[in-house]
Amino acid sequence: MSKSIAIITARGGSKRIPKKNIREFCGKPIICYAIEAALKSGMYDTVMVSTDSEEIADIAKKNGAEVPFMRSEKASDDYATTADVLLEVLEQYRELGQEFDYMTCIYPTAPFVTAGKLTKAMDSLKEKRAKQVMPVTAFSYPPLRGYVMQDGVLNMKWPEYFRTRSQDLEPLYHDAGQFYCYQVQEFLKSRGQIVSGIVPFIVDEMEVQDIDNETDWKLAELKYSFMHSAQNEP
Repeated sequence: MSKSIAIITARGGSKRIPKKNIREFCGKPIICYAIEAALKSGMYDTVMVSTDSEEIADIAKKNGAEVPFMRSEKASDDYATTADVLLEVLEQYRELGQEFDYMTCIYPTAPFVTAGKLTKAMDSLKEKRAKQVMPVTAFSYPPLRGYVMQDGVLNMKWPEYFRTRSQDLEPLYHDAGQFYCYQVQEFLKSRGQIVSGIVPFIVDEMEVQDIDNETDWKLAELKYSFMHSAQNEP
């Protein structure tokens, strides 16, 4: 019987948005959306939060997540990567006698993640025997028609596409920055540096929003409120 874990990475001490991971978002701490989606999906034997903050740990546990250990100082500094955090969590569980076959890393500031999306992504990971499944969204404007600034003037980065219609350009996608599903052995083998064998999970642009500053936060709340009001319309 295979085992799966959802790991929500929630470091304390955000500088640009104070207490970002537990700040109220449309009525509740933003981390709660990730916890609720993982629990509701029923896809995971364990739903845990990796954090160095007792305050975040307390909120996580009150909302149904496990926090069996605190994140180390090394995995909490500004140079630690998400892969570093996940590797540490897997190692700490191994020391407790628990190992997993599948893993999903969910960011704590991803209110657009739903149980349905996690279920479909995990099903895709298993059915396609992928190393990783990653949510992506298409660039709203073709990057191949982009400009760069040189000596105070604009020049096309790729002038060969000057006369190409935007609809004729190959669509390009970027990481939605929400969650990642992994086959654990492949993750461990690459030390978290998987660059091939990634299956896309395409997400609508309306359901994607980086949250790095106050403007981003307001945009995310507007998108979330709009989406849910539209879903409730008769």
